[in-house]
Amino acid sequence: MSTTSTGASTQAPAAPKNALDRFFKISERGSTVGTEIRGGLVTFFTMSYIIVLNPLIIGTVQDGTGSFLGGGSEPNIPMIAATTALVAGVMSILMGVVANFPLALAAGLGLNAVVTYSIASLPDMTWADAMGLVVLEGLIILVLVLTGFREAVFKAVPMELKTAISVGIGLFIAFIGLVDSGFVRIPFSQATPVELGIGGSLGSWPLLVFVVGLFLAIILMARKVKGAILIAIVTSTVLAVVVEAVGKIGGATAENAGGWQLNIPALPDAVVATPDFSLLGQFSLFGSIDKIGVVAVVLLVFSILIADFFDTMGTMVAVGGEAGLLDEDGNPPRTKQILIVDSLAAAAGGAGSVSSNTSYVESAAGVGDGARTGLASVVTGIAFLLATFLAPIVEMVPSEAATPALVVVGFLMVMQVSGIDWKNLEVAVPAFLTIILMPFAYSITVGIGAGVIAFIVIKLALGKVRGVHPLMWVAGVLFALYFLLEPLKDLLGV
Repeated sequence: MSTTSTGASTQAPAAPKNALDRFFKISERGSTVGTEIRGGLVTFFTMSYIIVLNPLIIGTVQDGTGSFLGGGSEPNIPMIAATTALVAGVMSILMGVVANFPLALAAGLGLNAVVTYSIASLPDMTWADAMGLVVLEGLIILVLVLTGFREAVFKAVPMELKTAISVGIGLFIAFIGLVDSGFVRIPFSQATPVELGIGGSLGSWPLLVFVVGLFLAIILMARKVKGAILIAIVTSTVLAVVVEAVGKIGGATAENAGGWQLNIPALPDAVVATPDFSLLGQFSLFGSIDKIGVVAVVLLVFSILIADFFDTMGTMVAVGGEAGLLDEDGNPPRTKQILIVDSLAAAAGGAGSVSSNTSYVESAAGVGDGARTGLASVVTGIAFLLATFLAPIVEMVPSEAATPALVVVGFLMVMQVSGIDWKNLEVAVPAFLTIILMPFAYSITVGIGAGVIAFIVIKLALGKVRGVHPLMWVAGVLFALYFLLEPLKDLLGV
């Protein structure tokens, strides 16, 4: 690929070849239709796990009335999977068309756990009430975007912190890849926080698939082979299917630590399955107020909102930086449109009863394979829509085959660390905290919050109050409230 370290094209923009090229600015950004399609598919395969994982999180827990999502007495995993893919597909296409940015969206991990365990499971709360709060949160963020507040806060963040956010997310998604593949995991003894493989050993077939996929992606990229990441994913999937067919390894359990971490790769019995979209519209916007009171509703909405508010900011900087699409101040093109679609996605996720949808940092995998425009997001969205019918094929790809892409792209993003002045402690310390706390706390929001607060505290200690943008003070206060949210809940009896 003829790119710089951040993915920007080194060649002069070519003239548009047709209407599609002109609309998405494909040639202008140094890309091709084929590259965008390939990049969109890479992004889909690296985040398609959400179709399986989201139903397992929100679909297997009863609400405060004892009902599962969808109103049944038993979990309905296929229905939740189909709707998860539907909402992700529609919102990813919308991001591509409206914002022309290679950023895909789906139900947010972490956010879905908050909705499940901290909201829906409260006494007397229903899933419809919980999803109503998600819709409300999305609408509030949309208002903040339309009034310019969210974009203004983003642009107030110093360039060094934006670079640190991108680097931190690079480490974060690499860590996600290592953990989701089982290459790094929590030891059963819990003697250390994490360990290599199983008891320090890589002696399992699924881990071999991951290692083969990782080295294949690295070698193909080093040899500048187009589609390196997608080739690695497909090849690893084929290898995984063969390994499972021969070895009958099965899924990972306490007794079978060497099993597959998520999907068990196997040729499907059927290619097409009819989707059930009955979850659409099953939400109650204000039903929770009668159940838990106004104060509790405000705190719960705030806890979801603050994560949504800043997560996307970090993600679009990271993806934009990898694509070489940021301006001199670290801002991506059409920032407002990106944030509008992301806000609508939060509300759409609640309206579809599949939890808040948000921008996925895994989009950087597609960008790492060459995607530069919204056409890649449209391709990812179409793949999600097809997945509502082709769920058996999606389930063929185990996490061990998809996660090498995250590790490789994490490396590419960490290369931006040279853009931080490490001798200037005023920016170096906040940048350091931002970078390390994203993977260590397993949260983009925590990393950004720590960096913002550290930046303000250091400037204040040095008597450089004027060096802090007024909106950075606002962000600092919001993060302080976010970090103290549990004590505040206890204080207010929520």
